[in-house]
Amino acid sequence: MEFIQQNLLLVAVAVVSGTLLLGLSLRRPGGARSVTAAQATMLINRENAQLLDIREPNEYLAGHPADCRNIPSGSLEERAGELGQFKDTPLILICQSGARSSAACAKLAKLGFAKLHTLDGGIAAWVEAGLPLKKGARK
Repeated sequence: MEFIQQNLLLVAVAVVSGTLLLGLSLRRPGGARSVTAAQATMLINRENAQLLDIREPNEYLAGHPADCRNIPSGSLEERAGELGQFKDTPLILICQSGARSSAACAKLAKLGFAKLHTLDGGIAAWVEAGLPLKKGARK
């Protein structure tokens, strides 16, 4: 107890920084959950989740998961109608590192999509997990 009284400022900084760190790690924009590559694979196999790559077309053509749709984040609102059939199924958004997909989830949540997920670490995490990529356009 004496340590806390003598170092009140230090303890206060530690508590505030811990609280902020916890709050940021739990909060996801748009109500989206972050999933690992393994969790994404389970969602695809068990709940027929759809992968949505929000990278630019040239990034998508360089390598993407099989059966993945590509709608760049900049044109998400105007092309959201293409995703109407997936409003009640899990939708996993993928970008290069995981940063853009959180903002895109917020946009889709406003448009009424219920089960949104982001791939934690993006396509880089997909590759790191040893999962395959397909090059070229989706057929």
